[in-house]
This record gives sequence, C-alpha cells and structure tokens, in this order.
Amino acid sequence: MTDSAPRRVRVRAPELTGRGGWINTGGKNLKLADLRGRILVLDFWTSCCINCLHVLDELRELEEKHRDTVVVVGVHSPKFVHEADHRAVVDAVERHGVAHAVLDDPELATWKQYAVRAWPTLVVIDPEGYVVAQHTGEGHVHAIGRLVEELAAEHAAKGTLRRGDGPYVPPEPEPTTLRFPGKALLLPSGTFLVSDTTRHRLVELAEDAETVVRRIGSGARGFTDGGPREASFNEPQGLALLDDGAVVVADTVNHALRRLDPATGEVTTLAGTGKQWRQGSATSGAAREVDLSSPWDVAVFGGRVWIAMAGVHQLWTYDPVARTVAVAAGTTNEGLVDGPAAEAWFAQPSGLAATADRLWLADSETSALRWVDHDGQVHTAVGTGLFDFGHRDGAAERALLQHPLGVTALPDGSVAVADTYNHALRRYDPATGEVTTLATDLREPGDAVVAGGDIVVVESGRHRLTRLRLPEEAVRVEQVARRAATEVAPGRLRLDVLLQIPAGRTLDTSHGPATRLLVSSTPPELLLKGEGAGTDLFRELELDPAVPEGVLHVSAVAASCDDTASGGGPAGDADAYPACRVHQQDRDVPVRLTKGGADRLPLVLAGLDEQEAVYQTP
Repeated sequence: MTDSAPRRVRVRAPELTGRGGWINTGGKNLKLADLRGRILVLDFWTSCCINCLHVLDELRELEEKHRDTVVVVGVHSPKFVHEADHRAVVDAVERHGVAHAVLDDPELATWKQYAVRAWPTLVVIDPEGYVVAQHTGEGHVHAIGRLVEELAAEHAAKGTLRRGDGPYVPPEPEPTTLRFPGKALLLPSGTFLVSDTTRHRLVELAEDAETVVRRIGSGARGFTDGGPREASFNEPQGLALLDDGAVVVADTVNHALRRLDPATGEVTTLAGTGKQWRQGSATSGAAREVDLSSPWDVAVFGGRVWIAMAGVHQLWTYDPVARTVAVAAGTTNEGLVDGPAAEAWFAQPSGLAATADRLWLADSETSALRWVDHDGQVHTAVGTGLFDFGHRDGAAERALLQHPLGVTALPDGSVAVADTYNHALRRYDPATGEVTTLATDLREPGDAVVAGGDIVVVESGRHRLTRLRLPEEAVRVEQVARRAATEVAPGRLRLDVLLQIPAGRTLDTSHGPATRLLVSSTPPELLLKGEGAGTDLFRELELDPAVPEGVLHVSAVAASCDDTASGGGPAGDADAYPACRVHQQDRDVPVRLTKGGADRLPLVLAGLDEQEAVYQTP
C-alpha cells in the first residue's frame, strides 16, 4: 500500500521531538533548523518490523548516491513495550547497521505530528522545511530518488540547497568476540557454529562456547561465494545441518540460502538470486532462479529444508535433491490463522525446530509458538494475535510471550522458546499444555541449542553464548501476586467490568465493537456457564456449587483513539489521523463459594495501560 502526498502540496514540517533523544549524532540534539538546506528523508520504523528492515536496506543506496544533498533521519516508533527501552533502540541501530541519525520517540510524539499511520513510512522534506511527499510501505526508494534529483536541481537554482556532510557520527566499535549473534548450531564435533549477524560472518566456537576456533566470511556485507576469507554474507541468521554434513545458512539480507562445507570452509549458494521476492514473483522453481525474502531460520523436517520466510510471512521449503524451492505454508497475509497450510496466516516466522512429528516455529509478530504436522496442518500452542503479548506462565491458552525469535526441541518432548523481548527462556510442555519460565535476565535471546545436560542460549544483546543447566522443573512466573479470595455465592454471578478510559481518549468503534471480554477459570469445572469471548463488558456466569474455590481469569481489551478521532480533522492536519491504542488488562480473581456470598462481581480496570499497542486509523 502507498500513501503519497501530492507533489508540490507543501506543508510546514513539524519539529522532531522524542523523549529518548538522539542516536548516532555524537551526543548532539538535532533540530529541523540544523538540517535546513538539505533534502531530508524521515524513516518512521520500529525494530521488530521486517518491512522496516527491508526499507533500511533500500535506503543504503539512496544515502550513498546522494550523500552530499540528502540526510536520512530514522524516527524509531515502538510497537512492543521492549522497543520503548532506549537501550533496545541503541542496540537495534547497531545490530542492523543503521548509518544515519536516529531519533528515539518512545511516546510517538513525532509519529503523531506527522500523521503517520503504519510502519514503515517515509516522509520527504524539502530544503526549505516543507513536507513534499509521504510513502507508506516498501519499494518506494526509487521514486524518492527521482524526487530527490528534482528537488536538488530546483533548490540549487533557487540557492536554497546546502551540500555537505550530514549529522551522522558512527559509534565506536566494541572489541567483542561476537556482535549481536543471531543463531547457533551444535556441530557433530561438539563445537558451536554461530551466525555473527552484525559482523556478516560465521564463527566457530570451541566446546566451551567461548574460544574462537575459526571465522568464516570476510566480515563485510556482500554476496560472494568462496573460501572462508573470500566468502561474504549479509546479516546471516539461521543454521541447519544436512545429512551430508554440510550446513545451510539463512543469509537473511541477501535473501538467500548458502551452503557451508565445515571441512573446507567453502561457501556456495543454494537458493535465491540476491533479490527480494515481490508480489508476482515466482513461488516455486529452480532454487537459484527464484527470489526469496528475508529467510530468518532453517530446519530439516520430512527430508526437506524448511525456511522461515520472515519477509513474506510464509514457510517455504528447499529440496536438496531436486534443488528446488516452493511455498509450503502461508498466504503472505500477516496474522494468526490455523488450518491447512495453504490457508494459514503467519506473522514474521523467525525460529524453527524439528521433532519426529512436528515442525515448531516462533511466530514473532504474533508473539506465538506454533507448529506444523506432517499432514500440512498448522496449529497454535501459545499466542492469540498481533497485539497480544506480555510475560505470563500457566495454561498455554492464557500464557503470553513477547516477540520470540527462537525455538528449541528439548529431550523430554517439550520445547524451549527464546522469548526475545521478555529477555527470558520459556518452556512449553505439550503433555501438560503448560508454559513455564526456565531463565530470566537474558539480554534479547534469539536461539538456544541443547548440549548434553545443558542448554546454550544465544544471548544476542550481550554478544555471547550463555550456558545454562537444564532444570528438572521450570520456575513458574505469575503475572500478578495472588489476591485474597472474594466470597461469592454458588450459582449465578454477574460479572461487570468497568473500564476507565484515560482522559483525552474515546472508544474506537470505526472497525466494529471497541471492547472484548474473555473469561475462563481454574479449575475449568468452576464455570458451568459464561466461559469464552464476547464484546460486552458484562457476563452472566454460573458457578458450580460442587467446586468450593478457584480462580476466574478475566481479560479485557479495548480500542481507543485520541478525542479528535471521532471528528476527524481537515486535510493536511497532523491530527486528522491521530494515534489509537489497543489496551489489554488481565486479572486473576480468586473466589471462594459460600452461602450468602456476593452475586455480583464488579471489576474496575483503570488506566488501560497494562498491555498497550499503538496503531493508526484513517
């Protein structure tokens, strides 16, 4: 989708403000006045968004070609709670090689001022400080390049163009062995092969997971086959071992699969052209002739290499015998829909792990753990949608993750999840349907591998592998402290959820009902009536008198917008499309059934800020 302002309809550009401050400027706080005379391109992005990462790559050519006239400024506008953490933004800027100034805008102040509605969005400002174009989505850099050339000629003639260097100041390089590693693989020799993502290479570590055995790749961005010193990668991620002992590498930003011969260090290309897949491109065929899109992880399942094709929200396969690729699951629509593979929806699948009968996947943008069976059916174990995230253990249908990037099969049949934005390692047990927490205080874990009785975690944010002992029992994390039980009468109970909308906002009914209520219980037998989801914020429940006590689980979701959303605004007004929010609050209410207890349970959910995600509505 493209949303472009008419050419030459000029609107004065609002000031750039963000509570997080500036990154890549050497400590200087920039104002629009500092950039007057330059052609300014604002890139509204968030680090979790694969489309945003595609645009970062597209912008590199524009920045290089027009470096004396164009200044690109990233405006980081978070979706997940974790992305509002300034340190996380600093890490993301380095991780993805962002070579321009970035404004950290955790409260979306600049996003609102520019009436941005989606990630990614590019805004072009002319040398006199007027907005002259706005584009939403990928694939617009060539059009912007043409506009830049026209603006440069026009303002050079007017004398309003100022050439020279931009405000970018590169960070000092850090002397770490790894830099934001992505994934790891245990080799038959007992050593670890790690994708050293930000340094565009692979690193083999000894059995201690620390000592460097060798490095493979030149360390510079590139797409070159050859020996361990000549070969080049571009932000490689996933790794998988083939039957012949070779390693398949998901070379993410090259949109390719590479093959490493561990014996010689030789790197060749298995699949991909180096170009990003676009709508209308082939979806099957000879592997070297079909475009791919940001392959993030790989795993061998059913004799084929499965590919987490994060860039198009699909799973693909590579047949190592026929040397072909094909779509295996997903429609390219982003979301969470189970069912037959051809009808399923995914949202940036980023981690894969195979067992005898299941292919597990971490579906990062829906904060979900999902799996595919040998019949091609897609199932969800944990997760419910694009804006449902947090850190909560317990029954899988109620458990919450936050943007997981990795999944690992464990010896007992359970799986570990690298719960990246919760800085945790989680565990899902299919036998019990329970989610527990194995470890916390891990900085952005992206993957894990089992090594004997240990699990070795790729701690991306700390640039290392971290060895943990696999516990006999996981530590359970409760989202809230247990409250004293409320005495209620057995039989009929009316639940009334009272939402307090924050000042300055109204419920958003533009896309249907603005509220959703989900009710369940532990034990399940407690509820004879009233379980499930609905749009009303009240519910007639019936409690089983034979169950003396239990816990009612109540989740309330509400969509609200700034007050101006109800009335809109004039064309060009920065508030015409104000920010809207999806809020979620969850409450566990212990109850004890007693004669004479209450027959009404009012539940006040104030502030609506426990789980919050931002979107825009036209």
